[in-house]
Amino acid sequence: MPVHPQVARLMEISAALNLQPTNEATPEVARENSRKQREATLHLAEIEEVGSIEERNIPGPAGEIPIRIYRPAAEGPHPLVMLYHGGGWVIGDLDTEDSACRGLCNRVGAVVVSVDYRLAPETRYPGAVEDCYAATVWAIENAGELGVDGTKLATSGTSAGGNLSGAVAMMARDRGGPKVSHQVLFCPVIDADFDRPSYIANATDYGLTRDNMLWFWDHYTGAGDDRFEPYASLLRANDLSGLADATIIAAEYDPLVDEAVAYGEALAAAGVKTNCTVYPGMTHGFNGRVGMIDAAKDALDEAANGIRESFGI
Repeated sequence: MPVHPQVARLMEISAALNLQPTNEATPEVARENSRKQREATLHLAEIEEVGSIEERNIPGPAGEIPIRIYRPAAEGPHPLVMLYHGGGWVIGDLDTEDSACRGLCNRVGAVVVSVDYRLAPETRYPGAVEDCYAATVWAIENAGELGVDGTKLATSGTSAGGNLSGAVAMMARDRGGPKVSHQVLFCPVIDADFDRPSYIANATDYGLTRDNMLWFWDHYTGAGDDRFEPYASLLRANDLSGLADATIIAAEYDPLVDEAVAYGEALAAAGVKTNCTVYPGMTHGFNGRVGMIDAAKDALDEAANGIRESFGI
């Protein structure tokens, strides 16, 4: 199908801002432009109410990590969903995936902890994933204070955050904990391979571009072998068995759709319970557009259902 009209409308709003292309900007300009894009559509967003929201700093491997905690209104203990924001590891902050945090909090009935990990290029790989893993360990170690059931843990994120969600699930398996029951990967970055068919077919005109992705990877890992490490390029891992159940949400008009599907197939082949859905007519990151794109709620529903099934609730 063609690009959905709701998506096309948002693309028009973004184009009217006439911002410098990300791959031609400095990281600082790219971050500011990202904020401008979010502010341009904020009036269209649906803000779901949650029980409470708290911000604090927690210890990390290289200093404090800011987090934002979303809690349901009901009494706990609740399941725990860790969320790592998108933005190519270079841009993004705690506001980037506010709608996803609220949506998963409500749909799962979970405490959601959003992690403001260190960004590239100031901190290159593996800084971001180490921060996300450390925050996840901290949350489990402080389960009582957070009001969560540490036996019900999921990871989640969009784009680079989806990459980090998968990487933390893999890291937790490799390091002997904490036990992750479910991993949600929305429009994820999976592999440093820029020549898959979807990278070519969707290289331009759909928001995220092939040149953007090259720019993001160069800032995160550089051009060397680090980009092929399994905690960066998840599909390069030698062993995918024993990983958490997975929900993968992909978009038809996304350069990353082929690698998302390939990862879903590889996980399933390794015996991991996996559900991968490609949403027709959608573009990269559509799942964060609650109130603007109807399919965003469908994606959150699908993710929440997968998490709840793995939790047995």
